[in-house]
Amino acid sequence: MTASRHMSGYLGNHTSMASSITPGLRYKNLGKSGLRVPNIGLGMWTMLSEESAEDVIMTALENGINLFDLSEAHCAKGEAELGRILKKRNVRRTSIIITTKIYWSTKSDERGLSRKHIIETIKASLSRLQMDYIDVVLLHKLDPVCPMEELVRTMNFVINQGWVMYWGTARWTPTEIMDAYTNCRQFNCITPIVEQTEYHMFCREKPELYMPELYHKIGVGMMVWSALTTGKGLGREEITGLFAKSRFNRKYSTFSWCEEDLAVPDMPSSGSKDQVDGEEPRTYGDKLRDLANLAMTLNCSMSQLAVAWCLKNDTVNCLLLGATSVEQFKENIHALQIVPQLTPNIMVEIERLLANKPQRPPMVSTLAMRNQQNSNTVRVDMTGVTSGPGTPKPEGENGEGEASTPGKEPGRGFCEIQ
Repeated sequence: MTASRHMSGYLGNHTSMASSITPGLRYKNLGKSGLRVPNIGLGMWTMLSEESAEDVIMTALENGINLFDLSEAHCAKGEAELGRILKKRNVRRTSIIITTKIYWSTKSDERGLSRKHIIETIKASLSRLQMDYIDVVLLHKLDPVCPMEELVRTMNFVINQGWVMYWGTARWTPTEIMDAYTNCRQFNCITPIVEQTEYHMFCREKPELYMPELYHKIGVGMMVWSALTTGKGLGREEITGLFAKSRFNRKYSTFSWCEEDLAVPDMPSSGSKDQVDGEEPRTYGDKLRDLANLAMTLNCSMSQLAVAWCLKNDTVNCLLLGATSVEQFKENIHALQIVPQLTPNIMVEIERLLANKPQRPPMVSTLAMRNQQNSNTVRVDMTGVTSGPGTPKPEGENGEGEASTPGKEPGRGFCEIQ
């Protein structure tokens, strides 16, 4: 009872609690909203026993981690357990942040992101949580048959009703997020504030290239998770197999939120010689072996190094961690103290070991494209002219050059943000 009273006393002041209890824990604005979240959150994705779930949740609160990520599709029991534990321990609702996901899947009986499904799902989550509102509702994967106007109007409605405070997306492409933002502005609706996406040492293109641009343009923040930090206690051999190409398309019961294409990037990678699609298990084994050796020099585990590496990215507002036990959760939290050890020299060494830093495709300026079009017109009029050192190339050769123009490569427009 004394411990519970002490916990309730310091939940009101996050800043002082974080600095005195958990070194390295920081609170950031979620996107460009006013909602402050810790840089580490607890993901309630896995099925835990009642005893272990209560211990992990209370350990998180005692360490200043007050954000809990849930999903009614992945683990509906987690919502009920969290609501029961918080009510049992008399934790103040204003001291915690609850995020949950509305899931869209062709395998679900209640599929789609229609107005009906969204409202019914939110009401069911509120009933399980035994709460009056949810802080952030994430729409997990875009419904291709639901009009974007209906989706954004529905999210605006549930926020105006007081059932939800903010809304965001999960596993959406940058183009889809921009489309939602444009519709929100067109119909005077509340815009999304966060995108939840996968981010780890072998999945970097979207979080590092496109999400920072979305943040600066429309204020969408980034909440990340990864297979390395979901709390299953994977060793180096298991991690090697998890990222091996031969196992990319296999379905995992423990990672049900990405069952169709686990760890497969949502868009084609570019600019890196070591692509995910072209690597063999041995290559990943070599990289992970070198990273494990580097982790030993830093006196930390591989999972702690992975967590610290993600937190080193300033554009990450919150990194979601999972755990099956209090000991494992405390071990992952200790990664906050590893972040200061990742000096520029260490980060350069990690980049050398990974050799997969994403690069943007080369830009083609409007003036260059216009000059190219003009030169094409000149070539058409100069048929039969003998080519010399300064003479334009024949039209057949020019056609091949046009086909290889970066601005016209297939698959690039998917990630371009106008």
